[in-house]
Amino acid sequence: MIYNHLKEKLQNKTAKVGVIGLGYVGLPLTMEMVKGGFTVYGIDLDNRKVESLLDGESYIQDVPSSIVADAVGSGKFVPTNRFEAIRELDTISICVPTPLSEHQDPDTSFIVSVVNEIKKYIKKGTLIVLESTTYPGTTEELIEYELEALGLTVGRDFFLCFSPERVDPGNPNYNTYNTPKVIGGTTEKCKELGIMLYNNVVKTVVPVSSPKVAEMSKLLENTFRSVNIAFVNELAMMCDRMSIDVWEVIRAASTKPFGFMSFYPGPGIGGHCIPLDPMYLSWKAKEFRFYSKFIELAQSINDNMPEYVLNKTAQVLNVYAKSIRNSRVLLLGMSYKPDIDDLRESPGLEIYELFKKSGAKVEYYDPYATTFKDEQGHIVETVKYDPDAFSQYDCLVLITNHRSFSYHELAEIGVPIIDTRNAFADIKSDNIHKLGTGINQKDVKVSVGA
Repeated sequence: MIYNHLKEKLQNKTAKVGVIGLGYVGLPLTMEMVKGGFTVYGIDLDNRKVESLLDGESYIQDVPSSIVADAVGSGKFVPTNRFEAIRELDTISICVPTPLSEHQDPDTSFIVSVVNEIKKYIKKGTLIVLESTTYPGTTEELIEYELEALGLTVGRDFFLCFSPERVDPGNPNYNTYNTPKVIGGTTEKCKELGIMLYNNVVKTVVPVSSPKVAEMSKLLENTFRSVNIAFVNELAMMCDRMSIDVWEVIRAASTKPFGFMSFYPGPGIGGHCIPLDPMYLSWKAKEFRFYSKFIELAQSINDNMPEYVLNKTAQVLNVYAKSIRNSRVLLLGMSYKPDIDDLRESPGLEIYELFKKSGAKVEYYDPYATTFKDEQGHIVETVKYDPDAFSQYDCLVLITNHRSFSYHELAEIGVPIIDTRNAFADIKSDNIHKLGTGINQKDVKVSVGA
């Protein structure tokens, strides 16, 4: 029986497992699968990634090169750009991007492309697990129905689950292994096989009744964060208008031991999840003639934060009798969160463009994200860390609060600083202007700056 055969191979770890998409989700998952005792085929169409992995070099900050080199050297990890490898696989985990289109609709083209390749090479008895974040119903609509159109029956000829990725790049406490993993199977046998696979890979598996529940749970996690971040961003703008320190307000409220959870304002939201996932849910809900006001409003507030940072900077420069146009502006940090090089959906990218369009002479410093492409496709490189050179800028705008930044040294430069992350909280200086606190014009020394 096909089910029992795959079950036995998962139990004795002779199953050949595959991961399609070797990015921030796929590569860490692959390494955990190798640690779990499986031989893993990693498939990615990016030849540079495959060549790097074959050379034992990791391009993901959370995955040391030494681990990749050991996995490749042992023969337990086989990186390839050839989808024909699917013929060899007993399980396939799909970890490809799911961006939004220009019209903020789900772009599932990467999933569709992978499924088209699976249809060419799949053998009976294969377990497929979709990990890419998407709308409820994707697993059925884009995978189950497509394979059943070939004459295969789910739960008998192939097995299908959805298990949402929960990767948080740079998190020192939680990784792929110790983050609980939700999984929902199309049938009971699908779910059982999915649990068997991931029980060898992660510490805790959380079964749910269906792929749709698993898909919705991922969207709930990130929509919850999006809505609450939007609320505190709006509160920051309100406090700014009222000259109340929003950071002190949050600190005071967080002393309540029940019924409150701290969220913090910032220059915008970044990463692959929070800016995108809520729109997948909102888009799918419209199919049922349900319109989510919370999601749309939260998205609007968060999307407008880069513009708010620009306006805040203009207000500060105005106090120093300067304008945005022709001012030299240095952005501190460009990655979407501290201590990583990940630029996906980073608000810093939009803030850079906004300053440039406003006529500012804008540059950036980031020790992790050392280059990016601007809207015209030009490569923009970080400046070098040089406090003496930084003193020649008209203002510094803190976008990402990297722990490696020397905040006291930056404050002592004397240039106006717009702090969007409360990174300078412990430093008392008239030249620091925090998001969500107003601008104290009485204490500003006009002589400061280049």
